[in-house]
Amino acid sequence: MNVIIGELFISSLLGKNAINDLGQDIGKLIDLVMVPGETFPIVSHIILKNRRGLCSASWEQISLFNRAVISVSMETADSLPLHTDADGEIFIKRDILDKQIVDVDGAKVVRVNDVKLGRFNDLLCIFSVDIGFRGLLRRLGYERFGDSIAGILKQQIPDNEISWQFVQPLEMHTSRLALTVARDQMKELHPADLADIIEQIPVTNIQTVLNTIDSETAGDTLYELEPEFRTKLIEQLGSEQASDILEEMAPDEAADVLADLPEEKAQELLGLMEADEAEEIQELMEHEEDSAGGFMNSEFLSIAGDMTIEDALRQVRLVAPDIDTVYYAYVLDDEDRLEGVVSLKDLLVTPANTVISELMEDNLKTVQVNSEPEEIYHLMTKYNLLAIPVLDEEGRMAGIVTVDDILQHFLPHLVRRKRHMYH
Repeated sequence: MNVIIGELFISSLLGKNAINDLGQDIGKLIDLVMVPGETFPIVSHIILKNRRGLCSASWEQISLFNRAVISVSMETADSLPLHTDADGEIFIKRDILDKQIVDVDGAKVVRVNDVKLGRFNDLLCIFSVDIGFRGLLRRLGYERFGDSIAGILKQQIPDNEISWQFVQPLEMHTSRLALTVARDQMKELHPADLADIIEQIPVTNIQTVLNTIDSETAGDTLYELEPEFRTKLIEQLGSEQASDILEEMAPDEAADVLADLPEEKAQELLGLMEADEAEEIQELMEHEEDSAGGFMNSEFLSIAGDMTIEDALRQVRLVAPDIDTVYYAYVLDDEDRLEGVVSLKDLLVTPANTVISELMEDNLKTVQVNSEPEEIYHLMTKYNLLAIPVLDEEGRMAGIVTVDDILQHFLPHLVRRKRHMYH
């Protein structure tokens, strides 16, 4: 049985001499090979360096493993097989130490200063990573000196460790060491937090983040990025992946993203999308950017005036999953002309057999597709509207402008990270 004494930091192990059963020096520890485990990533081999070069010993061969002694069951160093770097192997020092990772619990990107190991089911596992100043001092060999200085100043150097269950490595090959908890929590991060993470990491690592989330969340995240960075990212993504992400976005947001791209690239991505969705986005792109047509979302809830509340709610449940904004249901006639509006609250609290035409508000506030931002802002603030209908030249309803869209025009830096609070 392997003997592991206490929890260990990789910084205290690197460079330590390993001995054989006869007490002879067989090499210095320079790294540990990790593989996925059921509960934590586990050490499968240790890597030693001696006069023959790099050698490896399997975990089953190790009889003692602690800060003072690393003992391998063999007679001579020549018994150790020479190590060749196999595809897919993950090394703690080479691949994790000093690398950026995502702390999914704190929703931030951090750098690994040290790695804590420990015993679990008689295996050596990664328990946590140290991202704090103490870990850095330990790496440099100054932890005790740092504690002494802190004691003189009557301060403490805080521990700052992240349990491995909340770690998402960013290198593609190391990401397989992420635990289910981390993967699930990564999917639940707010798009604004994911955007912050993506903007802090190298472009080469972004695919790892995108691989952990669905296309709809990826679309929301893409829209949260600064336009210049977003354009660079789309250029890096494959066209098929980029078009898939754009298809999952609200049409007005997809139009905004495409409008920032070079015309040739935008048309290429539109050509890869479903024809109906591409046509809808293209129409939005043709409106002036600073107009109601440029702000509006062409997807909205619509119902008929002769429906009952029960029928309307059934319709809402059917279409709402595919619509980004569900503040109001708009009552349209057969020619898509606006007759009235009903709030979602009214639909929920009114008796089921009530006819929509008896409930709807017909004193409507609307804007035209060419209306300017100031007019939209004035109407929405005066009448306390969360969304306002947009009519085309023939008086048909073309879409809606939501409060977050118009506020973003006037307060872009304040609103950009808060836009999804309304959705």
